[in-house]
Amino acid sequence: MKLSPGPEDSTVTALLAEGVRRLRGVGTNPAPGASPDLDAQMLLAHALAVPRARLKSHPENLVDEPAAHAFRALLERRAAGEPLAYLTGSRDFWSLRFTVSPAVLVPRPETELLVERALFLRTAPEGRVAELGTGCGAVALALAAERPRWQITATDISAEALEVARANAARLRLSVQFRQGNWFEPLAGMCFDIVASNPPYVAADDPAMASGALEHEPRLALTPGADALASLRAIVRGAPRHLLRGGWLLLEHGAQQSEQVRNELVLAGFRYVRSHRDLAGHERVTEARYGQV
Repeated sequence: MKLSPGPEDSTVTALLAEGVRRLRGVGTNPAPGASPDLDAQMLLAHALAVPRARLKSHPENLVDEPAAHAFRALLERRAAGEPLAYLTGSRDFWSLRFTVSPAVLVPRPETELLVERALFLRTAPEGRVAELGTGCGAVALALAAERPRWQITATDISAEALEVARANAARLRLSVQFRQGNWFEPLAGMCFDIVASNPPYVAADDPAMASGALEHEPRLALTPGADALASLRAIVRGAPRHLLRGGWLLLEHGAQQSEQVRNELVLAGFRYVRSHRDLAGHERVTEARYGQV
């Protein structure tokens, strides 16, 4: 970013205004999930490699042509529905910033409820915890940041996702053991105080799969196929072999799936089954305990 004022259409103020107009969908539809003002600021700051606060403190500054071109290219991708996190390469979750790529699902704020419940259910400084389908490692690493003495193991079927997760762990200097495989397959003979998962729970034929940001995210992390509950059911049925006595299973699921998930847990012999609402008021996480304490 140059420090001297320049042509009006090349200043920070002008480019941000252009970005907001584009993302508000002048002559087209708004980008799915877009917050035009914030998204424009995030994209321009990324193109300039400066903190977002710098844009506010120097709105009159001239933006050179390469940076302006990069910003406009990012705008077009965002307007087409590509998630902001993929464009900037990062996403904040819990109190941490994670590197993300199209190999992993973008962490959602509602998934923080998994972290909250795990910390509430186990306050002991030691513990053994597994996260299934870790993606970029957000849940496992958030727990590691809060409980550094917990032994945390995270699995994912995708080698590409585990590369992202391991890189995040190294950058954040947090200790989590990552294993590749489907759900409990890499955890043979291991038992835990808590098992947590945000598995795919959207049916393959759900219209949401072809709309908005979901079409840009890894299909493997979004849908288990025609049966939306297939992954949730597999985890519920496999969990008893991997939970210590009195251990907890925590599952994120769709906004309309809580009753079905609770029924599956009861049928599998779990007790203290209850669901918790996210900030939007949807029952988003269901927990249950297995065995006598």
